[in-house]
Amino acid sequence: MSALVIDNLHVVFGAFRALDALSLAVDSGEVRAVIGPNGAGKTTLLDAITGITRPRSGRILLGDTYDLTACSEAEIARAGVRRKFQKPSVFPALTVRENLAIGCGPECPARTRPARLASTLSETGLEARADTLAGALAHGEKQWLEIGMVLASEPRLILLDEPVAGLSDAETASTADLIGALRRPDRAILVIEHDMAFVEAVADRVTVLHEGRTLFEGSMTGARADARVIEVFLGR
Repeated sequence: MSALVIDNLHVVFGAFRALDALSLAVDSGEVRAVIGPNGAGKTTLLDAITGITRPRSGRILLGDTYDLTACSEAEIARAGVRRKFQKPSVFPALTVRENLAIGCGPECPARTRPARLASTLSETGLEARADTLAGALAHGEKQWLEIGMVLASEPRLILLDEPVAGLSDAETASTADLIGALRRPDRAILVIEHDMAFVEAVADRVTVLHEGRTLFEGSMTGARADARVIEVFLGR
């Protein structure tokens, strides 16, 4: 079953078509990467999915049936869609554990919250930093903490916007391991990223956007060999 269906989506800003009849489907259990040159529509796609930007036409379906297109940002979040932005937006004056508690959201029962926090600390590798102020974390640790805040809500769809931007090679490898460990049959992960080695390490399939349309969809190996992708994005 598809976790996310984008059906003939149009997003227009004045005379500029940011997304132009875009369609794609992400399966449950899948890690999908969306790549492409600057201005291709990648961030606009995430904005449309999360309700920040309203499409002119088309549909965004969660789980094949739940139409997010007319939902508010809060309703979309309650439906199980969570997003990590490019720059970490943690609360620096709170501890790692307190940040994760915020990520759990008000829907998480108090009796189950300690177990969920412990699980999230373990999954993100931040157990030893649980009582550290978030502002004292290294950049990579802040990225993992924000992924943890997303994870703590037990989402159905995780949206990650450039999760390895500014990370060292070692931190990037650790982030790839983390994303691999987040796979679940009832969850999908959509990643926007410019680091192609990282994309190849984590993604089951890639969608290459160009001028708001799908230029290529398939494996990263296939994308590297596609003449159109080479021309507009990867280069020779």
